[in-house]
Amino acid sequence: MNRAQIEALLNEVRDGQVNVDEAMDRLRAMPFEDLGFAKLDHHRALRTGMPEVIFASVKTPGQVATIFARMAQAGGNVLATRASRECFEAVIAQEPRAKYEETARAITLTQAPAIPGKGTIAVVCAGTSDLPVAEEAAVTARLMGNTVELIADVGVAGIHRLLAQRDSLQSARVLIVCAGMEGALPTVVGGLVNAPVIAVPTSVGYGASFGGVAALLGMLNTCTPNVCVVNIDNGFGAACIATLINRL
Repeated sequence: MNRAQIEALLNEVRDGQVNVDEAMDRLRAMPFEDLGFAKLDHHRALRTGMPEVIFASVKTPGQVATIFARMAQAGGNVLATRASRECFEAVIAQEPRAKYEETARAITLTQAPAIPGKGTIAVVCAGTSDLPVAEEAAVTARLMGNTVELIADVGVAGIHRLLAQRDSLQSARVLIVCAGMEGALPTVVGGLVNAPVIAVPTSVGYGASFGGVAALLGMLNTCTPNVCVVNIDNGFGAACIATLINRL
């Protein structure tokens, strides 16, 4: 339940469209709902501007489906990240409106307006192998009310591909840049734009990439001052930060 939903409910009570007992029933699950194996934080969007999101990895399909359905009943948009096709099949049996984003491995439900972003978030990835992380960022950012442009396969090994996207890069209000291997792309992008760049190291690369650690360290050591870094493969976290920046 977000601020807009609470304001609407209070206005309905004031105007006599909803009685106090009905309003209390709607508010009963605040600030959280205890499912036994999970406590759903329906109050989070009101506190932080960001709704609770389901991290589906390791959870059973049944757990994901139950959490998803209860969050959907609360009336907000719902997102489950790192979700398998099996999880989606369990979700859609309870919530037929849900959609599965295959590359992003995300299950989504859009049913309420989100706070709109002020500009475009550009999600940039170095190679096609980085697309799952980039798509996770793009899906998350769109669900949170942003206009998103995805720019794929523009890594530094063929830098002319990146430079061909200069207009899109420079018109973005915030950029999320995903790269594995040596992780150089965010530094290059940061040197081309006057906007915040959120760097996302991915776990893509050969042996000495150490599952994304090499890219992470390279990004942390960037000489470009408008670049900040999130954890390995954390497209979701990058999208949340970009969303908050884009609302300012």
